[in-house]
Amino acid sequence: MKQKSKWVWRLGLSIMVKRINIYLKEMYPVAPRLFLGVLLFFEVYFLILLNHGVGGFNINHQEFIGGLTIFSFLMSLRIADDFKDYETDLKLFPERALPSGKVTKKDLAALLAINIATVSILNILFMNNLIYFFILMVYGSLMSLWFFNKAKIQNSLPLALITHNPVQFVLNLYIISFTCIKYGLPIFNVITFIALFAFYFPALAWEVARKIRAPKDETAYTTYSKIFGYKKATLLLIISIFCDMLATSAIVFNVYKISSILNAAYCIIMISACILYIKKPERAKLINKVEAYVYIAQISIVISMVIKIML
Repeated sequence: MKQKSKWVWRLGLSIMVKRINIYLKEMYPVAPRLFLGVLLFFEVYFLILLNHGVGGFNINHQEFIGGLTIFSFLMSLRIADDFKDYETDLKLFPERALPSGKVTKKDLAALLAINIATVSILNILFMNNLIYFFILMVYGSLMSLWFFNKAKIQNSLPLALITHNPVQFVLNLYIISFTCIKYGLPIFNVITFIALFAFYFPALAWEVARKIRAPKDETAYTTYSKIFGYKKATLLLIISIFCDMLATSAIVFNVYKISSILNAAYCIIMISACILYIKKPERAKLINKVEAYVYIAQISIVISMVIKIML
């Protein structure tokens, strides 16, 4: 009887793992998201150090735990969003993993618990910035609970943007605090202030772009283009990209001038694409171009920093 019970338990676990694997492939592909987490961590890490004139780097397991923390935290937000938007997704996106039944709420609850427990243990054991990790997790929890005001925030896309999007600041602060504590640098100064904004605006641009649609593509789903009109929504995207150009160029310029120029060029190209979209909104979705712009810009900055370090 015990043997049969153990076999049934293992079978159930195997089926759950398969469902979770389907969910991850569709909603949060592990390899590219893990690459992005490590990329974001080292981008902020090196920019802070190089702007402070630090030349000798002591990279060990901590840095990779930091990158894993970024990956895990963003996964937690993805899972939390699926729980938060379940009722809406049943109506508007029934093909998604959770509303379609490809994965269950119990599966996602288990994945979320394992994810948070793992990254929390690693941070407690090996990282030096537990206060900032705690702040990050608290902010993420508040987001998942709609800051205890679901009725008001859920029905207001601008209010959701104001309350949720600043999480990128908290995420940046986690990386900055670790870096500064490890190398004995001040956590709060002009350099870190600019860095907070430099890595905030790409996230803002992505958030705005993914909710801009041409008039003919609008559905019952609430978008910025539906609220403000696609022209004003695209103008907000242009402002975000322009601010990104100013902040990123400011912090990259002292490190590697060529990279600063390239970043400005990427931003100008993206702004031009937005202007063309305003004139002809049936063009390809802006989110695809913005995602390409963010990846290319971030990777080029990291490459330029590696070149600078090697020179």
